Amino acid sequence: MDLIEERLAHLLKSVDDLSDVVARQEKEISVLTRRVQMLMEREAAREASAGVAEIVGDERPPHY
Repeated sequence: MDLIEERLAHLLKSVDDLSDVVARQEKEISVLTRRVQMLMEREAAREASAGVAEIVGDERPPHY
């Protein structure tokens, strides 16, 4: 019984650690997503001011 309780305690600790990692990664992904969006908007504004057509992220380049 002690062995089972010990293993359960280790499993619970592992689950808590993994939960912390996932939460931290979620925050980091959110920050990176915002940064990419800002860069896309900045590049679109720069190209619009230069008279170049706006690039949409999900469009294929013309050579495809």
